Amino acid sequence: PAVKAPVEPVVTLLHRTAYGTLATHSAHLPGYPYASVVPYVVDELHCPVICISALAEHTKNLRADPKMSLSVLQTDASDVQAAPRLTLVGEAERFQPTPAFVARYLRHAPETEPLLALDFSFFRLRPNRIRYIGGLGKMGWIGAADWSALPALTPEKEAALLRELAGTPGNGVRLLGIDCFGIDYENGGQRRRQHFPDAPVTVKRLQDIAARMLAGLS
Repeated sequence: PAVKAPVEPVVTLLHRTAYGTLATHSAHLPGYPYASVVPYVVDELHCPVICISALAEHTKNLRADPKMSLSVLQTDASDVQAAPRLTLVGEAERFQPTPAFVARYLRHAPETEPLLALDFSFFRLRPNRIRYIGGLGKMGWIGAADWSALPALTPEKEAALLRELAGTPGNGVRLLGIDCFGIDYENGGQRRRQHFPDAPVTVKRLQDIAARMLAGLS
């Protein structure tokens, strides 16, 4: 049987990283994979979401065949072989976002806003399996059932919680998101992630724990 990977470092890596290498089945060159780097934002279910043009090769490919993979590497890695990395294998689904979801996406990627007036649309990358490598000899798989069972906050609940926590962090910290595993924030133009020591925490405990941790963010 496949060795199971721990969930928390996989969630943390997906949240800390702003881009990955997306591979789709080429519609222009049948039988060949097409891979390129794309920015993404993780949704409330910890699934990467991409916003891409109708003219993009990936859009054409995914409309013909939704199967894809996304490779993510720790952004500050100096040794690729020793750095945490993962490959998400699954299918992409195009969806119409709610206003709350768009607001959440733009907190993480404000440069996307002018693109929404063009032919750009959202695709959610749903994992069937995730392969995680945490370093030499540290590897394993996470299945779709385990991933879909992770606790989640809706964008509306997350936004309400962020409003309650507004003003807690200082020193130029800008809150991006919060979930049952940790806090996403920006400081000095750099995206950062602070994970909860005993993650995942319950939604009921989330506000108290987040408030304590936010006070010490830098």
